[in-house]
Amino acid sequence: MATETTGTHKDPVTGELISKQELKRREKQRAKEAAKAAKGPAPQAKPKDDSKTAATNEEELNPNQYYELRSRQILNLKQTQSPNPYPHKFHVTRSLQSYVTTYGVEGKIPPGSKLDGTTESLAGRIHNIRASGAKLKFYDLHGEGFKVQIMATQQDAADPDNFVATHDIFRRGDIVGVTGTPSRTKKGELSISPSSIQLLSPNLHQLPSSHFGLKDQETRYRKRYLDLILNENSRKLFVTRSKIVNYVRRFLDNLGFMEVETPMTSLLAGGATAKPFITHHNDLNLDLYLRIAPELYLKQLVVGGLDRVYEIGRVFRNEGIDLTHNPEFTICEFYMAYADMEDLMDITEAMVEGMVKSLTGGSTKLIYHPDGNKGQEGARQLELEFQRPWKRYDMIGTLEEKLGVKFPPGDTLHTEETNQWLRELCAKHNVECSEPRTNARMLDKLVGEYIEPLCISPAFIVGHPQVMSPLAKWHRSRPGLCERFEGFLCGKEICNAYTELNDPFEQRLRFEEQVRQKEQGDDEAQGIDETFIDALEHGLPPTGGWGIGIDRLVMFLTDSTNIKEVLLFPAMKPLEVALPQPGHAPLAPSGQI
Repeated sequence: MATETTGTHKDPVTGELISKQELKRREKQRAKEAAKAAKGPAPQAKPKDDSKTAATNEEELNPNQYYELRSRQILNLKQTQSPNPYPHKFHVTRSLQSYVTTYGVEGKIPPGSKLDGTTESLAGRIHNIRASGAKLKFYDLHGEGFKVQIMATQQDAADPDNFVATHDIFRRGDIVGVTGTPSRTKKGELSISPSSIQLLSPNLHQLPSSHFGLKDQETRYRKRYLDLILNENSRKLFVTRSKIVNYVRRFLDNLGFMEVETPMTSLLAGGATAKPFITHHNDLNLDLYLRIAPELYLKQLVVGGLDRVYEIGRVFRNEGIDLTHNPEFTICEFYMAYADMEDLMDITEAMVEGMVKSLTGGSTKLIYHPDGNKGQEGARQLELEFQRPWKRYDMIGTLEEKLGVKFPPGDTLHTEETNQWLRELCAKHNVECSEPRTNARMLDKLVGEYIEPLCISPAFIVGHPQVMSPLAKWHRSRPGLCERFEGFLCGKEICNAYTELNDPFEQRLRFEEQVRQKEQGDDEAQGIDETFIDALEHGLPPTGGWGIGIDRLVMFLTDSTNIKEVLLFPAMKPLEVALPQPGHAPLAPSGQI
């Protein structure tokens, strides 16, 4: 992420790049403070606790002022080492989760008492600070999705004389380590009464108010660390994502699959219909493609005798960014020897139904808010039913029913006559399809307009024409079609599978057809992969192949309408950065686009 500072003058104290006007203002303020310090301290009338007032005043500063003040404080601590603001180690005896589980049990610690003789050391981030006079301070310590209150009193401190000075260091957002006795307040809140508390890593920035939180969507995506600090729902969502990925892995492992890894870069972008990213290998002086799918490599492994293989990993497609698409995304593909399309539909239903049950505690139903306005009055919601069996839509049959036409025979769907017929059909029903208007692209647009919206609860679309599926095996009883299905949920594709084409002669013809489509201007068409054809010539057993988009599946299972919500670091347009000063290195954006 690019820095949000847009100035061109370097602050000699903080190292920030700021505007000339802001630099002048800071230098003037520092000169005043230096002059005041030179006069010596004013006579002390009566000592009093100013920490609460100081903290209140700091909250009224703007972010730049707060950052400058806090930076000076921490730089001073770095010089004096009293204390060291960045210690190497703090020994933790329990996680916050373990602490809450162990000592939060009803009756373990009566209200208003401590568990004398027991000492624990915890660490986490301070979210809220409340003072009740100079000798009593409360902190909310957060970590791992749990909260423990720190109830710090001067009488419990190992060094009571320095109690005020010690606690004057801490600010909201700081990471601290605390050693003390488990306790409960008189109101019954589980706490820890510290004998010592140590700064482990200060937060130099003003933490957004705990009351209002972090709501700005752009900031949440660009500063995911801040989003995770402040929004518990974001943390829960990514915990759920991890559970979903682990469920898929365990499910396939239990079926005897072996997890493998295949190359990210290759000379050809195959295995899917998509526009690839191009990179360059300096030593070989070769342009390479980032993979759009691991399919062709995985099938080569099946040829080699690894009958059940799968891979969970990133793929890259140089396409648009919208609510359901990100240029890089996570996919799971598996290949299963001696299985066909029907077997894969059964596996898909069993996997996803079981996954939903594991997330809900046994239910096969989920509620989804397609407009993203959960909690608002009148919010539209969809009830998704994942129980097997799922509904199946035959592609050509359903289109004929919805459009009131009779499609040409399946074995003529690739011809120029059918192309003209599809152009007229799309024009008649106002279905837009940009050039190149190949038969496959126009059929895909019609399906998107008339069949996909029917698939609210999970459903399969079957009976794809061969022209749409260059790697799928022809249908055993319907000429011109192939044995393929796509799984849809909430009108969006989540998985794609087929009985694999294992005939090398037919595969070469399919690749040549893809080359013709590429020559017509279709950037997403595939080329001829001679190595893959050579592998097929050594014999690929009858095989079923399957792929699912993890990100999109997580969206629907977590009631998210934007794919950026389920990606820790989604693709974002880079922020503009300031031009470098002469003699200074340029400011660079982060690796995140």
